[in-house]
Amino acid sequence: MKINDMLAPEPIKLLQDPGADSTADLAAGIVSHPDSPLLWALLAEEELAGVRAQGAAPAAYITAYAYARTGYHRSLDRLRGNGWKGWGPVPFDHEPNQGVLRAIAALAHAAQAIGEQDEYDRLRQMLSDADPDSVARLLD
Repeated sequence: MKINDMLAPEPIKLLQDPGADSTADLAAGIVSHPDSPLLWALLAEEELAGVRAQGAAPAAYITAYAYARTGYHRSLDRLRGNGWKGWGPVPFDHEPNQGVLRAIAALAHAAQAIGEQDEYDRLRQMLSDADPDSVARLLD
């Protein structure tokens, strides 16, 4: 049962990600839209998948971590620019929010891969606070 918190802010519903139409070539898309959390998230996810497939050591995840960290900061910029005060719902089912949530999740995965468990836990909680269902979709 979902409890309606009357003091909670309205859910954030972002406008379309600035790079949403530029996903075919991530590098070119980022050059055109460096403010796109979605493109940075996709680049981080791609890097994470490649490193995982190699069974690499933690140091190999540094590039993925850097991409994800950039996406995370671009995500915070977008959220704050749309009235987010550091807490409140950011529903995954609103498609333009997905890049932001994916960037947060990518940073969580990369942080865990390099041994930053405290950061992983903080980001997992951040996703849960934004949209509890996003944790199962993006981290589990």
